[in-house]
Amino acid sequence: MKINIKKLCLLFTLAGLLASCNKFLEEKPTGFISTNAYYKTESQIRAAVNGAYLGLDDMFTADIGVGVSAVFTLEYITGYSVRPRNGADQAWLDMKNLINTDGRYQTWWNATYYPLENCNSAIANISKTTIINDEAKNKYLGELYFLRAWYYFQGVRLFGGIPLKTTPTTDLTNIQLPKATEGEIYDQIVSDLEAAEASGLPWTDKSGHVTMGAIKSLLAHVYITMAGFPLSKGTPYYQKAYEKSLEVIQSGKFSLFNHYSDLRDPALQNTGEHIFMLQHNEQNSNNIMHFFLMPYPEAPISVNYTGGGGLAPSMAFYQSYAPDDSRKNNQQFFYTEHEKYGDPGQIIKFRQPYIYKYWDEAAESTGKSGANFSLIRYAGVLLDCAEAKTQADGGQTSDPAAIDAYYLVHHRAVSDYHKPGSISFNEVYKERFWELCFEFKTWYDMVRTRKAFDVVNNKVVNLIGYKAPTRLEPFQEKDLLFQIPFNEIQKNPNLK
Repeated sequence: MKINIKKLCLLFTLAGLLASCNKFLEEKPTGFISTNAYYKTESQIRAAVNGAYLGLDDMFTADIGVGVSAVFTLEYITGYSVRPRNGADQAWLDMKNLINTDGRYQTWWNATYYPLENCNSAIANISKTTIINDEAKNKYLGELYFLRAWYYFQGVRLFGGIPLKTTPTTDLTNIQLPKATEGEIYDQIVSDLEAAEASGLPWTDKSGHVTMGAIKSLLAHVYITMAGFPLSKGTPYYQKAYEKSLEVIQSGKFSLFNHYSDLRDPALQNTGEHIFMLQHNEQNSNNIMHFFLMPYPEAPISVNYTGGGGLAPSMAFYQSYAPDDSRKNNQQFFYTEHEKYGDPGQIIKFRQPYIYKYWDEAAESTGKSGANFSLIRYAGVLLDCAEAKTQADGGQTSDPAAIDAYYLVHHRAVSDYHKPGSISFNEVYKERFWELCFEFKTWYDMVRTRKAFDVVNNKVVNLIGYKAPTRLEPFQEKDLLFQIPFNEIQKNPNLK
């Protein structure tokens, strides 16, 4: 799937819009691919499905400024991170004076709705094609249903009630849609994932395409989210999340890597612990993480080291790890020193800890990173299983499968940890912060549970009213959803 899909995806979007303007123009456009002329071969169908993966990367794009990307906003607002390079994004770090003309809101909105349009268009056209057999058709549709669910899951968690649209745009009569309720959107997400489950996709795929493992993993996390806020479906949905995550665990197709360095090994991408990854390559689709997270002020530890300082852990969060937790060790999840670029005998010590999760050995010398980014990791599924069962059982459980799931994650970090007889929600929840940190998942966890991790006092607390280490003020209800972009409200007054 390592192809340049952005141009293809844009052609589909423009083709759909231009097709609706033919009468107005009184001539057929000749510079774009019409969807009526497409979907004539299986290779075209494959390319159309690949195009629907585009939005997975949209929020990772570089913005104006050094080390600036919309994706970092999800970590800034948690209150557990800092931006070593001053200037940009201070409002997001403080959660003050944010207005809906901020370009980050628009980036996240576009990263939801542009790819949704591509999903809808591909689903409509592939559903009616006769050039491939039903088995192949169902698998292509399975990928698209998963992706549509992914984008709506992203959108509803960020913005709350948003328009729900499952058909392609063919004219200007169905673009000013009203908001759907969050419940309606979640119902569509579950429906799409259940359709994807029935598609016959394989459990794993080294090419990086959607798999049965990814589908069931996402559905488990959707259930655990529906159990919490804002839907508050409670125990039945925690049980659903537990059972669905168990399907992934009991498939035997996935396992934790033995070493944290394996998470960064290019030979292990799309295998083992990596259930679903955002695909990159050095030439056409660079990964920003290696260079944007570089220590700042500049330290020459990689060939291009001057563009870093975008994101780092707060000292309070870094110090919340136990002394014997190996994730805190140098060059595991974080690092506090590194060999000088071109002179490995000289060690450069940093003034603060930095994130090492995304260090790319090849990029250190080539200047470009082609490393994939893990979107669904087996460790997250294990923690979903453990958390869901503690909640289903009233806050604590002695269920063997849930205990095993938690134990696998925590024991890898703390080697002398002995398997307990029971586990609590608070234990598992804190483990999520430590294990999944800076993977852009923590904010979603905080919103769905309405809980935060008080890292200074090592306890789980209510989110509303908690003042995180880098926040100027305690969290309020108004902080929990992104603002709908001003430009979108101007185009569609129903979004007010």
